[in-house]
Amino acid sequence: MAQQHRAQLTRHSIMVAAAEEIDEVGYEAARLSAILRRCGTTKGAFYFHFSGKQEVAHALVERYREHLVELSGRWYERGQDPLATMVGLTCDTARRLEEDVLLRAGLSLACGHVGTDTDGWEFLFDDLIRRAADHGLLRPGVDPAATARLCYAVVVGTNLLVAGDPRRLAARLEESWRVLLPGLAVDGVRLAAAVG
Repeated sequence: MAQQHRAQLTRHSIMVAAAEEIDEVGYEAARLSAILRRCGTTKGAFYFHFSGKQEVAHALVERYREHLVELSGRWYERGQDPLATMVGLTCDTARRLEEDVLLRAGLSLACGHVGTDTDGWEFLFDDLIRRAADHGLLRPGVDPAATARLCYAVVVGTNLLVAGDPRRLAARLEESWRVLLPGLAVDGVRLAAAVG
């Protein structure tokens, strides 16, 4: 049992070291030797857990996606309107990205370096905006599909603009939602509680 626990700790320390390296220098520039130095483990221990850098990257993306599914489930369960859920979920995730290098690296990798599909957000925006339309929360003439794509672009674009300083992401997203949503949502929809 103790050996299994040690193996889990080693795997986790490798993932943290890889995430820190990727967060600092990017996936392409991240080197196995630097990852090993960060976590203080041997190549043998590394290869016991992962076949290479790409497999660690896939594990980081998977961890990020699992977190996104779990967090979005919690926001859906709150029973708020879909727009408040969308704003709250994105801002909550941004705040978590500030603190968690595993999530930051996973998101970065999911958005282009390793992932072959979208990072999960596109589906969430489409679902939440369609629900908002079904609940009559969007202004007349607002196209739900185009709005979902716009919201996705706002989040991805904001993430790119603050690259290198994730502490600014939550504030920038809150600002973006405050500007964007009054033009999309019918009067009376309250987003302040979800934004902050």
